[in-house]
Amino acid sequence: MECLHVLSTESSQSANDGQSLITVGVSWKCAWCVPTEELSKKAKARYEAVLAIGGENGGSERLVSGSDDSTMYLWRPAESKKPVARMTGHQKPVNEVKFSPDTRLIASASFDKFVKLWDGFTGKFITTLRGHVNMVYQVAWSADSRLLVSSSKDSTLKVWKVEAKELMLDLPGHADEVFAVDWSPDGQRVASGGKDKVLKIWRS
Repeated sequence: MECLHVLSTESSQSANDGQSLITVGVSWKCAWCVPTEELSKKAKARYEAVLAIGGENGGSERLVSGSDDSTMYLWRPAESKKPVARMTGHQKPVNEVKFSPDTRLIASASFDKFVKLWDGFTGKFITTLRGHVNMVYQVAWSADSRLLVSSSKDSTLKVWKVEAKELMLDLPGHADEVFAVDWSPDGQRVASGGKDKVLKIWRS
């Protein structure tokens, strides 16, 4: 991946009350603008397709939750108020949990510096992705569920090959903690935002 754009925020003083204002001016041309009705049809089709994944393990909505107590729980809220599984392994608070787009896997990010992968149907632990040297704040999946990107207090982004369970790319570039990361719907770009007041866009 290469960094395409660096978008900076600038501080300016208000003439009226002296308060500091943060302003960002960015112009985007939306490449995914489509009629609402078409979006609804696509969303319903994708929803039904996801429910069908997993055979007898699929068929209903699933929910995963993460906590400051370092645990996670997998739920089927439409079927029971009891969790399907209690997921343990992280040693510090779990900041974020996300299903892969195909819902087969769950990724979790934690203050313990690790990203972990779990089975999206049973909650069973799969592997730990090691590479960050400080807290991991967020994770984001590529649209095809093959890649995962993580952001950290160590000022880096890391891209992981999910099937191989290994680091694919180390993306330095931010000058401070990277608080947020997300993948574009077409899978071609990653956006990241950090404490350095900079947004970066990376192209695969």
